[in-house]
Amino acid sequence: MTFPLFICYTFRMKTFAKYGVQIPEILLPKNSDLKSWSVIACDQYTQDKEYWSNVANAAGEKPSTLNLIFPEVYLNDGDGEARIKKIHETMKNYLDAGIFGSGEECVYIERKTEYGRTRKGLVLAVDLEKYEWKPGTKALIRATEATVPERIPPRMKIRTGASLELPHIMLLANDPKDELVGGAGKLAKAGSPIYDGDLMLNSGHITGWKVAGEAAETLLENALSSLAKAGTDKDGNCFLFAVGDGNHSLATAKAVWDEHKKSLSDAEKETSPVRYALVEVVNIYDEGLTFEPIHRVIFNQDAGKLILFTEEKLGGEVKPFSSEKELEDFVADKNAKGARYGFITSEGGKEKLCVLETEITDLAIAALQPVLDEYLDANSKDKKNDIDYIHGTEDVVKLGHKENALSILLPPIAKDSFFATINGRGPLPRKSFSMGEASEKRFYVEARRLF
Repeated sequence: MTFPLFICYTFRMKTFAKYGVQIPEILLPKNSDLKSWSVIACDQYTQDKEYWSNVANAAGEKPSTLNLIFPEVYLNDGDGEARIKKIHETMKNYLDAGIFGSGEECVYIERKTEYGRTRKGLVLAVDLEKYEWKPGTKALIRATEATVPERIPPRMKIRTGASLELPHIMLLANDPKDELVGGAGKLAKAGSPIYDGDLMLNSGHITGWKVAGEAAETLLENALSSLAKAGTDKDGNCFLFAVGDGNHSLATAKAVWDEHKKSLSDAEKETSPVRYALVEVVNIYDEGLTFEPIHRVIFNQDAGKLILFTEEKLGGEVKPFSSEKELEDFVADKNAKGARYGFITSEGGKEKLCVLETEITDLAIAALQPVLDEYLDANSKDKKNDIDYIHGTEDVVKLGHKENALSILLPPIAKDSFFATINGRGPLPRKSFSMGEASEKRFYVEARRLF
């Protein structure tokens, strides 16, 4: 399908400064097919060059977001400087060629995945002055997982000086009433879609509607006010959005802004587009948004000793189980009052199954990972290779059958305690959870002017 031409507005973007939100000027190509234009987030399939080769074949010679991003599978290929130069040149070429139409608006999205799920989102811009990834922050927008500072500088080279930004950042809103995204959807769907089509490589379907005008501004103001009120603690600190995907990209945008603003006057700092980042906001309670725990497997350690150590640190009681199915069901019980950890190991070919049942009400991994780190720091000769992070119950159970392996099965991610855990403990350990399968991650569609 093709995109319609937008009317271009020239006045200053509408900003809800108190909430760190701006209605951006969205850029969409006037005439382009979603199957060639839209590609998956650059931080997916980072070990699969064949996938990205298929992306290139699908994009062909047509205008494509593939030409505007740096797939991280190529980060260590040694041609980074040339790639970045080409990306920046292509951005300018696309702008000079007039392929974009623009409009001051948010975009409401419905993304149907190949798994039959539909995720709803709202594309808007956020103020980087209201975001912080460092532990202990009480900023409006906070990281959900630990940020690796060393990953930021290489990514700064891509964003610095770039004419355009394209978002794969997804922010989570703690919105049980679905006032923000759901409200925007009801308003937007009174009109016709601004884009609608299938995504490449059998990755589902995406439809977008504009969210603009006085009614949209009123809705945003009311919904943000409600979320801010509910997200404010007794000390007056407001936790409005949590970063679900793209944390290092948002941290990079923050670092680029912090550097760029040094050269600006106070007035310029207020209006600079570099101060903002384009994101998709998703309601954490959206039924199309799946949260999966990332399980742990420990190798080359005394399984019994580690289980006892975990019990001592976390409290609770270890209970034996006679079957994997009973253990899995017990750990996965969403009505459990406290966190449960399933242990699966094998000695002499004989399987051992048990569960540590605790009274922990925070997310299970937030309490467990520091205990594993402490144990491995004291007992492992090769910590990096003595722990692995596994998606999927079936795979982690299988690994527990191997000699010298201890699989730790984690319970489902509790959405209703997610924000409370981040607010109380700070960012979760790395590889704590996954939002859907790889092909369900955000695809680039919208763009925004940057430098």
